[in-house]
Amino acid sequence: MKLQRMNRRALTLGALAVSGALALTACGSDDTGTDTKATGGATTGASSIKCDDAKGQLLADGSSAQKNAIDAWVKAFTAACPGVQINYKGGGSGAGVTAFTQGTVAFAGSDSALKPDDVTASKSVCTGGTAIDLPAVGGAIALAYNVPGVDNLVLDAPTLAKIFDSKITTWDDAAIKALNPTATLPSTKIQAFHRAEDSGTTDNLTKYLIATTPENWKYEGGKAWQAKGGQAASGSSGIAAQVKQTEGAIGYMELSYAKDLSTVSVETGASAPVKPSSDSATKAIAAAQVVGTGSDLSLKLDYKTKAEGAYPITLVTYEIACDKGNKADTLPATKAFLRYITSEEGQGILSGIDYAPIPADIIAKVRTTVESLA
Repeated sequence: MKLQRMNRRALTLGALAVSGALALTACGSDDTGTDTKATGGATTGASSIKCDDAKGQLLADGSSAQKNAIDAWVKAFTAACPGVQINYKGGGSGAGVTAFTQGTVAFAGSDSALKPDDVTASKSVCTGGTAIDLPAVGGAIALAYNVPGVDNLVLDAPTLAKIFDSKITTWDDAAIKALNPTATLPSTKIQAFHRAEDSGTTDNLTKYLIATTPENWKYEGGKAWQAKGGQAASGSSGIAAQVKQTEGAIGYMELSYAKDLSTVSVETGASAPVKPSSDSATKAIAAAQVVGTGSDLSLKLDYKTKAEGAYPITLVTYEIACDKGNKADTLPATKAFLRYITSEEGQGILSGIDYAPIPADIIAKVRTTVESLA
């Protein structure tokens, strides 16, 4: 009887020990799973997002190339900071800069750095300050095409220039055949699509053509399309839709819009043609140099790169904000959002959605500048 009582007591103690261990495991689950610490009064899970005093609505407009990145960032940020609503229109870089200099948005996105006239215009809305360029996201400008039966199209700068300037008009042109000797190229008419509105993506594509084949691209460049012929569509999404539904089409767009489309590999002079990807864009952007002055961090890209695996037709999207003189009612939310998208966490999501993070030494400068916004 005594032995039975001892066995029952041992079983009871064992059960208590197991339940206690389970309780400790449950209590410690935050160490290996979700961190429920609140930042700025919001529960953010494992996120490092700091809401601070951010609240209200942020209106923004600009680059359509970064729209998919902005959408991902807004989803994460507003989940952590439910007191903030962000409405990013994505109407194109030109529209964004115009909206900013007219004072109708808190910040803008542009795939091209501000021009001197833009900076001058910004002084009327940046009280005591001026607009600055803050590089936040990079990416490849994909050349998507719709030519049934041709899966691995290779083109070079001279051929691209002639296609978009209506000097090469069919897919079986001798110049295209020379670059694709094993492909069966049809006599289908080329339908080249360009942006209808002012676009930083257009600016960067034409900068590439001007830098690499000036004899074939004699236009001055800029956000407005200048070449002859072709068809226009609005935004990267509009061009992607037209390419998808039009046999013989080719168009340029930020890579994340080309997921379901065939894309051109570009002959750069490296050992092999380079296909657009997050990695190949990152390799090209890594050679960028900061050329802005003061708080401005505009970059100079090397469109003529021949580095192995570096895709030359890239863009960097800048978030445009006032260095000083931001509106008091939107400044906390603007700083909190820009702080997040340039943080390690914000940059960390980019490669998974076909964008390129900004190189570490440059993004470090951006973070410092964001904290100084006033």
